[in-house]
Amino acid sequence: MRDFAKRYLEVLEGPLKGINLTRILNEEDFYIKQIYDSVHPLEISPKFKKALESCSVVIDVGFGGGFPLVPLASLIPQKNFIGIESKNKKAEAVKVICQELGISNVAPMHGRIETFLIDEEAVIIFKAVGKIKDCFNLLRFESKCTVFFYKGPGLYEQEDLKQLGSGISKIEEVSFELPDGSQRILMGYSVLPVPRGTKKEKKSLVRISALKSKLFPHK
Repeated sequence: MRDFAKRYLEVLEGPLKGINLTRILNEEDFYIKQIYDSVHPLEISPKFKKALESCSVVIDVGFGGGFPLVPLASLIPQKNFIGIESKNKKAEAVKVICQELGISNVAPMHGRIETFLIDEEAVIIFKAVGKIKDCFNLLRFESKCTVFFYKGPGLYEQEDLKQLGSGISKIEEVSFELPDGSQRILMGYSVLPVPRGTKKEKKSLVRISALKSKLFPHK
C-alpha cells in the first residue's frame, strides 16, 4: 500500500492542490495515519473482512478526504462502495481521486445518511464521525446490517456505550497500534431492523437498493 499512498498523495498535491482534504501531507505520516489506519482492520479482524466481502454494499459515512473509503475499495475491487459526505466539495474531490487512481467501484456522494433508507444487507462504516450513539440515531434500517466504527484510545472515557438501541449487538472490539505508536479501536455491531418512522417518512428516503442499481448498473 505504500505505492498506493504515494500516488494518492500525488493527486492531493497535484490536481487537488489547494483543497483541504487532509492536513497530513508528509509522505510517511500520510501512509501511516490515512492509508495504513484505513486498511489494517482487514488484517486483524476476520469479522470485519468477512462482513465487507459478503455484504451487498459498503457505505462509508463522512469519508472526508476518502478515508477509509478509497483504500478499502482498492483492496476489495469486487465490492461496491458508496460514500456519503455532507460537504459537496469533498465528494467531488474524491471522485477525482478515484478517477486518477483508476478505482471504479466507488461512488462518492454529497448527502446526509439520515436521508437514506438502508434496505439491503450493508456494512456501514464511520471513521472519526461523531459519537457511536449519535451515529446510530441517524441510521434508518429496513434490513439486517453491520456497523463498524474506527475509534481512538479514549473511547470509553468519551462515550457512553450503554443502551445504544433496540436490536443493536456488539460483535467486535479489537485494539491495534499504528507504526508510529498511535492506538486505535475497531468497534463492530450487528443491527436488526426495528420499525421506526411512518410509511410517509420512509417514502421520502432514498433507498440504498435503488441507489446502488443506479450507480452500479452493470454490477
